[in-house]
Order: sequence, then structure tokens, then C-alpha cells
Amino acid sequence: MPQTRSRKMKRRLILCVVCAIVLVVIVISTNGDFIQRVSLLVDLGDPNDVTCYYENNAANFLPNYYSGSDAEEPRNDRNIFFHETSCFNEDSLILNARQACAVESAAKMNPNMKVYLFFLSAARTSNQSRDIFDLLQTYPNIKIKHIYPEEYVKDTPLELWYKSGMLRTSQWPRSHMSDMLRYLTLWKYGGIYLDLDVIVTTSLERLTNFAGAEDWDDVAAGVMGFDMSSLGRRMADACIRDFKTNFRGYDWGNNGPGVITRTLQNICSTKYARDMTTARCHGFKVFPPTAFYPIHYKNWKMYFETKDKNATMKMLERAMAIHVWNKLSKSEEVRVNSDVPYAVIARRHCPIVFNNCGTVF
Repeated sequence: MPQTRSRKMKRRLILCVVCAIVLVVIVISTNGDFIQRVSLLVDLGDPNDVTCYYENNAANFLPNYYSGSDAEEPRNDRNIFFHETSCFNEDSLILNARQACAVESAAKMNPNMKVYLFFLSAARTSNQSRDIFDLLQTYPNIKIKHIYPEEYVKDTPLELWYKSGMLRTSQWPRSHMSDMLRYLTLWKYGGIYLDLDVIVTTSLERLTNFAGAEDWDDVAAGVMGFDMSSLGRRMADACIRDFKTNFRGYDWGNNGPGVITRTLQNICSTKYARDMTTARCHGFKVFPPTAFYPIHYKNWKMYFETKDKNATMKMLERAMAIHVWNKLSKSEEVRVNSDVPYAVIARRHCPIVFNNCGTVF
């Protein structure tokens, strides 16, 4: 009897496991949205080693940046900031053509603003990226620097938080370092923050105190700006407090778009982005999705298809910038002689990088 009971229990256990596997396969195979959300939220293939944040700079690398003593330190809130928080091997710091395109487009379309690209890795520039750096620095308003996180957070509200080691508890420390830096940099200097997969298609010089809705429910953190006015300081302070108080290392989006969304929900006294009018938000502007996220992440392939190209281009040409959802699109090949919407936009707004990146963009 005991052996018979044991065999029955084993059969039931095996049956439960098989049923669970079948259920997961059915869900994944029939729900493309599920696949895209997993792909978006999990940084597949991106190692979580952040030891480069604590290393000294390598010789012959980018100049170090020291807050308060750098001659090229931002002096007003007319700045655009990019951050690259990846760690690289000793001789392989990389800035790929698509990232460089984002930086060039910002500098080209905003000649009266300084454009800062901050790296955290202390590696030397790779041979394949050295030419890209040289191309970017033909723009006099582009400044490329290496920063030490521990020095960068000194005398800020996040100094003790960073030194406590909270970032190291994150499942995605590089992504969450990027989240920390975008809010901290705007708190320190004021200006505009852009993700490195954003191509700027028009001037942003007149924009102050703004963010863009990803859809009509949520605000995104890929394009936003806080100036040094009382409103800008209120927003910057509130975002820093929220980041520090609500940091969740196990939640990919909580510390980036979650911060600006929650902050605006409080300031605007409404839950949804569609209701965040400038009047309701005390002067802060929440742009509709068409401004910076004209193509939703679920439809990211529209950037890389000629199908319905005319309709796609009309959507993109109404935008001030386009976010190409790099976590989903980074493996999609774009030939420089192609006519897909992404290539058309890049050819127009980052011509130096695009025309000198080889055969594949």
C-alpha cells in the first residue's frame, strides 16, 4: 500500500508539472503583448556587474568631470544630458552609431545648448568607437566626460543613499543607476535629460519644465526637463525624494518612469496622464504621446518596416523627438542605404554619424 500511494503521488506531481509547462507555453505563444512586456522590462544580455563605478580612470581616456571645479561644468539650465551607465572591459569603451546619432541630433537641432554625454566606465575608448567620438566632437556644443558616481553625488540629497549600497541590491543596477543620474543631474544643473535612443527632430531650446506621456495613462522618463525656476526646483526635489523613498531594486520601471509618474500624480492631483493639463499641474507641461513617443513600444517594428511607411512618417514628422525603444529594437539591422523610417529620420537629423558609420547603422 505505501508503495502504491507513493507511485500515485509521483504521477500527480509529474502531471502538475506538465500542466504548468503547457499553460506557460500557451500563454506565451498566444499573447504577443506578454512577450513584449517581458522583453521590455528585463534587460536581457546586460550583465549586472557595476565594479566599473568604483574604479579609477584609465590613461588616455575621456577627461574626468568634477562637480564645482570643471571649467565646462553646466552654468545654467540650458543643457541637454545623456548618460551611458554600461561597464566595459579595459580597452573596449563603446559608443555605437545609434547612440552617437542621438547625441548628434541633440547638438545639431539645439546649437545654443550644451550637450553633455557622461560615461561611468573607466575603460579606454575602443578602436571602433574612436572615430565616432571624433565625429561628435566636431560639434562645439558637445562635451564628453567621465564621472565618478561617488564624487558626483557629494553634497546632494542622494549622497547617503548611494553610499548605503542600495543600488547594489538592485536586479538591474545599471538601469537603476541611469534612473538615479537622470533625476540627480536635473536636480544639480537643470536642463533636459534624454535617453540614448532618442533622436531629436526639432529644437527643444524653448522647452522648460516638461515631460512626455508614453500613453494616456503613464508618463515616461526618456525625455524630460526641469529648469532652475521655483517650479523646476519643486519638481526636481520631489523626484529625488520619491526616488529615494520608493526605490525598488526588484522592479525595473519603478525607479524611472515610476518616479515622474507618481510625482506628477501628486502635483497634478490626478492619476492619469491624459488629465495632467498645464493648469492642473501648476505650469508643468505633460506632452501627449505624439510629442516624444509617437510609436508605442508594442509597435516598435514600425520604425524598421517600409510597410505603411507614409503613414508612419507622418506620425514621426509631427514629433519633436522619437524614442526607438532600444531594449526591443537594438538587434534590428538597419542598412544605411535602406528606406525604413528610422533610417530616413537618422539620415536627416544625425547626418555626420549616419554617413560615416559604415554599411550598417
